Amino acid sequence: MPTPVTLTDAAAALRAGTVTSTELTEAAIARADRLDGELGTYLARFDDTALAAAERADAELAEGLDRGPLHGIPFGVKDILAAAEGPTTAQSLILDPAWGAGRDAPVVARLRAAGAVITGKVTTMEFACGMVDPTKPFPVPRNPWDPRTWPGGSSSGTGNGVAAGMFFAGLGTDTAGSIRIPAAFCGVTGLMPTFGRVPKSGCAPLGYSLDHVGPLARSARDCASVLEVIAGHHPSDPDCVDLPLAPPEFGGSLNGLRIGVVRDHHFPERSDPALGPVFDEALATLTSLGATLTDVALPYWPEMLTANLVTMCAEALAYHRNDLVERWADYFASTRLLLARGALVSGADYVQAQRVRRVAQDAVARLFEEVDVIVCPTTALPAPRYDDITDAEGTIDVEAMFEFIFTQYWDCVGNPVLAVPMGFTAAGLPLSMQLAGPAFAEATILTAGDAFQQATDWHRRVPAMADDSAAATPAAV
Repeated sequence: MPTPVTLTDAAAALRAGTVTSTELTEAAIARADRLDGELGTYLARFDDTALAAAERADAELAEGLDRGPLHGIPFGVKDILAAAEGPTTAQSLILDPAWGAGRDAPVVARLRAAGAVITGKVTTMEFACGMVDPTKPFPVPRNPWDPRTWPGGSSSGTGNGVAAGMFFAGLGTDTAGSIRIPAAFCGVTGLMPTFGRVPKSGCAPLGYSLDHVGPLARSARDCASVLEVIAGHHPSDPDCVDLPLAPPEFGGSLNGLRIGVVRDHHFPERSDPALGPVFDEALATLTSLGATLTDVALPYWPEMLTANLVTMCAEALAYHRNDLVERWADYFASTRLLLARGALVSGADYVQAQRVRRVAQDAVARLFEEVDVIVCPTTALPAPRYDDITDAEGTIDVEAMFEFIFTQYWDCVGNPVLAVPMGFTAAGLPLSMQLAGPAFAEATILTAGDAFQQATDWHRRVPAMADDSAAATPAAV
C-alpha cells in the first residue's frame, strides 16, 4: 500500500483503516535507516518508544478514542526543544545534559497528548544560529533535492526530514527565518505563528523577544492541524497570550481577498533567473482563485533588518555570556562570532532597536488595514551548495547569505507568515513564496495557502532520492 504523502492524507488513511500508525512509523524508521546517513537529519532516534506510541495509537483508534488529526502521526522535534525521551543538545557541546532532561517542552507535551508519535530529535544549527563546523562531532544536514546543498536552517533536520519522508511533520523555531528558510530550500511548507501564539518555554533561547515555535509539514492544511494542537496560553511563558485560534476555511476560493504584493528588496541582482517567472505564475494562480492584487512596500525595511540583528545578538549574548567566556573553543566558530557581536551592542542600541520595532509594528498594522495578506518570495536563490558558501575552514558567511533571504523582517514585527513551495529552478531546486498576515490572523494565511495548494501540486513534489511508489501516487489534498 502506498504511504500517504501529507499528514492530512495519513490521518484520513488511519481513519479509513487502510494503514496503521505502526505501519506509518515502521515506514518512517525504514526511511531513516536508508537516508539519514546521507542527509544528517537525526541527532537522536527514538525507534523503540516511537513504535510503542504507534501501537498505543492503533489500540486507541480501534477502541474509538480519536485524539484528532495528529493521532498516530510520526513527528520530528528540533533538538532545541526538550523531549522526555532523550537529552536536548542544541547541537552543541555547551548545553548542560541536565537541561530539560526527562521532561517535555509544552509544545511537545501537547503533541504527545494529541497522540503524535515522536520519532526523535533532529538537527539544528548550534543554538539555532551557528552554521556547520566540521571540527565538532555532529552530523552535517543535507538537502534531499541535492545532497551537495544546504537544507537551510536553523530547523535543518525538520525541513529535510519532512522532505525526505522520515516524518509527516515536525517542530521548528524561527528567530530570523529558521522555519521558513528550510521550508523554502527543502520544498515543504512552514508556518511561523504570531509571536506569543505558541509557548516557547522548554526551548533553548536565541532571541527572547524574537523566537517563534511552529510546524513544518507538506501542506498548509497539515500546518493548520499542528497549530491547533500547539497554540494557546501556557503559564511557563509570559509572552504567550490567551487568544482564541480561529479555524481556516478550506473552500479553495479567495474571492474578496486583498493581497499586497512586495517586490522591493526581494529581487536583488544575482537572483535565480526562475524567481521572477515562478513568482508571477504564483500570483496569477492567486488571481485565478478570486484574489485582488495590489503592489505594496514594507515600511522600515532596512531598519527592521538592522533591528533584528541587533536584538538577536544582544539577547543571545545575555543567555550565553558566561559560557562564551569560559568555553569559547567549544562553540562552533560561526556561533561564537555571532554571539560576540552582541558585546558590541550598547544599551542605547538595544533600546533604540525596540523603539523602532514598535514603530514598524504600528506601520505594518496600518498596512494590513488596506490588504488582508502580503505575499513575497521567501528567498531569491534556491538551496546553495556547501562548496559555494564555505571558506577553507568550513565557515559559512551567514550575513552575506541574507542578501538573498527575506525572512527576518517578519520576526522583528512578529506577524504570522506561511512559506509555501511555488515552483522550481532550471536545476530542479525548490522556490518558495511567503504569505504574511495581520497579528494573530493565522487562519487567513492558512486559508490562502491551502487554496493555492489546492490549485497547484508543488507541495506534493518529492525528491528523487525519497521517491518511491508511495510518493508517486498522489492523494487528495
